[in-house]
Amino acid sequence: MDARDLRARLRTALAETTQRLGAAGVPSPSVDARALIAQAARTEQPLVMLDELPADFSADLERLTLRRERREPLQLILGRAPFRRLMLTVRPGIFIPRPETELALDLLREHLPDAPTQVADLCSGSGALGAAVLDEIPGAAVLAIEVDAAAAALSTENLELAGPGRGRVVQADLRAAIPELVAAAPFDAILSNPPYIPPDAVPRDVEVIDHDPHRALFGGGDDGLEVPRAVIAWAGRLLRPGGVLIMEHADVQGAATRALAAELDGFDLLTTAPDLTGRDRFLIARRSQGAPNLGSETLSR
Repeated sequence: MDARDLRARLRTALAETTQRLGAAGVPSPSVDARALIAQAARTEQPLVMLDELPADFSADLERLTLRRERREPLQLILGRAPFRRLMLTVRPGIFIPRPETELALDLLREHLPDAPTQVADLCSGSGALGAAVLDEIPGAAVLAIEVDAAAAALSTENLELAGPGRGRVVQADLRAAIPELVAAAPFDAILSNPPYIPPDAVPRDVEVIDHDPHRALFGGGDDGLEVPRAVIAWAGRLLRPGGVLIMEHADVQGAATRALAAELDGFDLLTTAPDLTGRDRFLIARRSQGAPNLGSETLSR
């Protein structure tokens, strides 16, 4: 196939795939179509630089397009998701990293001017936050906690790729005792994107409700704050004086998460930070100088 025929074939594939994805309700059909075409062409280069296409290009593109038409998330089809400077491995049944979560690293730098050396990533999922810490803060070590076995295994992979030998993952439930977490304290920072959706606030997006595991979405209890409550309790127990907790939450939970942290009486800064759209999405809590160890009893509050 000469260059002219190749370009014509790619233009046709892009137009047809974009049209099909748009008709299926995919929010960014042209962008997704280009990603699917590159996947079928087995290239990471711009499509204009291709010299040839695999013999099974058309069959692969059809298979990939059908999956996206059924609203399977693009990240799962590709097997990867961008996060900060990284390209993380993702798998079905494990929470897909979201762009809004990336802001947690900027908030960490803003509220902890000195680079942390000991960081915990609670409810790590794919390991996105911990991996980003390892990638961007060369002197940091990360302990990640994840309740799901498959997600813990994926966290281990992504942390090792981002910072070989500097990350460790423990499979455990934050609502129970975790000796490894206590032994690794004190922490300079704790980052967390826990499940926080209340039981009556079922997501409408089919790509979320059909493909993200419900354990990673619904936070437990009538308000969805059972797991976030445990995250805050661990932060009060394990952060060093001056250490910070950055925890993502729903845009309606700012006041509630600040109140939970205030109950512990061990923080001298409690504030809520907005995401890039201006919605309240992150609890920031700084442990006060000289604050007492709040103890394991806080986990039962």
